[in-house]
Amino acid sequence: MPAHLKSLLILAAVPLLAACEYEGAAYLIEGKDHSISLVREQRWFWSSEVEQAVVVSRMPTCLRRHDIKSGVTGSVKMEVFEAGDYLWALKQGKSWYLAGTEKCEFQRWKDAPAEPPGKLVGTFTRKNDKLEFVPAEKAPVPIRPAGE
Repeated sequence: MPAHLKSLLILAAVPLLAACEYEGAAYLIEGKDHSISLVREQRWFWSSEVEQAVVVSRMPTCLRRHDIKSGVTGSVKMEVFEAGDYLWALKQGKSWYLAGTEKCEFQRWKDAPAEPPGKLVGTFTRKNDKLEFVPAEKAPVPIRPAGE
């Protein structure tokens, strides 16, 4: 095959490869050394399946990647709740997970409660066409009239 034809084929494939989703976002708990991250990888451009993993990190103690249920391209929403000391509940669709950052433990939560186990701290979602962690709205501070 002539070299110019090979170059043309490579250039034609670039837009297809660029359509693949490969990204991650982090919820920073106490700086960059203590976090929970969501990583999404679309292996094949023709498939809408996106492999997902949660990375639990509290350096220098631990750093672990845990595979979770696959998602679909372009759509993601995972809520993160405080569930105790060094414990976080993650909800994506009907799936619940528990992440412990003390020892980087992680498990699927089969018997999750009907109500969230704690305060919502934020959500992993697509914003401006990229995966981001969006912190939950902080409660507004009441405005007090002057003189109180």
